[in-house]
Amino acid sequence: MAVNLLLGLQWGDEGKGKIVDVLTKEYDIIARFQGGPNAGHTLIFDGQKHVLHTIPSGIFHPTAMNVVGNGVVIDPIIFKKELDNLDKLSVDYKSKLLISRKAHLILPTHKLLDAASETSKGKAKIGSTLKGIGPTYMDKTGRNGMRVGDLELADWKERYDSLVEKHIKMIEFFDVQLDYNLEELEEDFLAGVEKLRELRFIDSEEYLNNAVKNDKKILAEGAQGSLLDIDFGTYPFVTSSNTTAAGACTGLGIAPNKIGDVLGIFKAYTTRVGSGPFPTELFDADGERMAKVGHEFGATTGRPRRCGWLDLVALKYAVQVNGVTELMMMKADVLSGFETIKVCTSYNYKGEQITHFPYNVEEQNVTPIYSEFAGWAEDLTEMTSDETLPKNLKDYIAFIEEEVGVPIKIVSVGPDRNQTIMR
Repeated sequence: MAVNLLLGLQWGDEGKGKIVDVLTKEYDIIARFQGGPNAGHTLIFDGQKHVLHTIPSGIFHPTAMNVVGNGVVIDPIIFKKELDNLDKLSVDYKSKLLISRKAHLILPTHKLLDAASETSKGKAKIGSTLKGIGPTYMDKTGRNGMRVGDLELADWKERYDSLVEKHIKMIEFFDVQLDYNLEELEEDFLAGVEKLRELRFIDSEEYLNNAVKNDKKILAEGAQGSLLDIDFGTYPFVTSSNTTAAGACTGLGIAPNKIGDVLGIFKAYTTRVGSGPFPTELFDADGERMAKVGHEFGATTGRPRRCGWLDLVALKYAVQVNGVTELMMMKADVLSGFETIKVCTSYNYKGEQITHFPYNVEEQNVTPIYSEFAGWAEDLTEMTSDETLPKNLKDYIAFIEEEVGVPIKIVSVGPDRNQTIMR
């Protein structure tokens, strides 16, 4: 039995949480493979909105096991808040939420380092969520980090204190003014650690490979989006992990030959949070309308998202890098009412027309070249089948499928799990 992957193909915020929630009933295990609580996966069902940051999006289903893989970085403070919210909903997570011993821990001083580094950059800041993600991955690759498994050791607190001492010296190096109370932060951290200890720690690579051998159906859930990948994204305005398909192998300990379908999620338009290049970004009434109708604010930070037309150059690049086998289009309903819809099909790159995603997509190098389509006026939110979709939307979908070479299997027409059309 192969492991299927589900990941975002843009700059994150594509709607992965909703689709994982919709698909979970088809799987035995949902496994998160990278990223940290800078992710915000929003699920809406039974009239309630739920936002998850670290916990896999299958947690609300009674049958699926949920694994936080070794590639994830965990903030015990935020993790405790997530668990407390599940307690209020009487979700039985203790029996179905498993944590990899090899997952790294975000310390309070990691967040302080994040803030000090970002502040020191001034106008050149990268738009960090200030959750401590980057510094934690830096400690991981620098072989200094603390892992979940360390919490089972008698001297874990000594290890923690030693790393904190190192971080304080690094913060001083940045020579910026930070207002913080480490004692208060540590009090919350230690409370989070105690809550984390209530869960079952596992050797996740062993658990998942045994599950594959026993023909269990596994869905690997990614966070952020492909264009934020540390290697293949719009560097340096990226996250600190591999958000692409390869990250599932290193983030879960699953071999490439165990990967089956790769499910790629994208919005019918494009959004981006924070700094960094964005070739199709709109600064006009169309962009404002997308943001307003689409409620484009970050689920984790609340920051407004920048909006623009669909960028097929970037989408084809993400499909290629990930080996996507099925596409899922989100927020098609947001484009209802636009007279004309544009799609970027190529770039003018330094005076040359190109159709591939180049090394540098800064605005001084890239101008998008658009194709135009007639829009649709119909409200999609009550539609339940592919047959009922407007012809102009079907034409839009068919054009994307032809350009990208991958079928669109799901069209989302609203935020609720029931507003999902299978094709």
